[in-house]
Amino acid sequence: MFQFTHRRIVVFKFLLFITIFCLIQIILYLYSENIHIENEFNQNIMNTVINNIPVEEKEKADIWQIEIPTIGLIAEISEGTTQDILKKNVGHFTQTSKIAGNIGLAAHNRGYEVNYFEKLKFLKEGDEIIYRYNEYENTYIVTDNFIIKDTDWEHLEVTDENQLTLITCVENAPEFRRCVKAIEKEEGMY
Repeated sequence: MFQFTHRRIVVFKFLLFITIFCLIQIILYLYSENIHIENEFNQNIMNTVINNIPVEEKEKADIWQIEIPTIGLIAEISEGTTQDILKKNVGHFTQTSKIAGNIGLAAHNRGYEVNYFEKLKFLKEGDEIIYRYNEYENTYIVTDNFIIKDTDWEHLEVTDENQLTLITCVENAPEFRRCVKAIEKEEGMY
């Protein structure tokens, strides 16, 4: 009968630990790669669906930017939400308004050279957002900051009320998005 000495048991446990540790590392790596691929896939689907919606001829804006003083953000806005646009600017959802109604904007929050919506999660009710489009400038007040499914597009629908809808990804949760809603600031508000 084969007997294990104390030393052999310790070596066996050590090798077992190393094997399990390596397997866990491989699984975590494969999982993170899968999330990265899934994020790109979801972004490509989202861009294809949104950017293929017919819109009136696009206007060229001399000034188009968003400013959020509480998080120290001033960023240029460009038409569309493709990866090329979001690598440089905040993107405008083409099916949403540019001045009146629901203005929808998107930007990265991590993992890129430009992460304009990185601190969006810190916005709270009452924070101001200043939106400029050519001669139009308006101040909006944050009313909501919440998480939605990546398939939930109802927040970008046309509204009679002037509002901003800001959307970005949620860290380590590819099936969700952060959505910040802000309404037009009225006299005496806040």
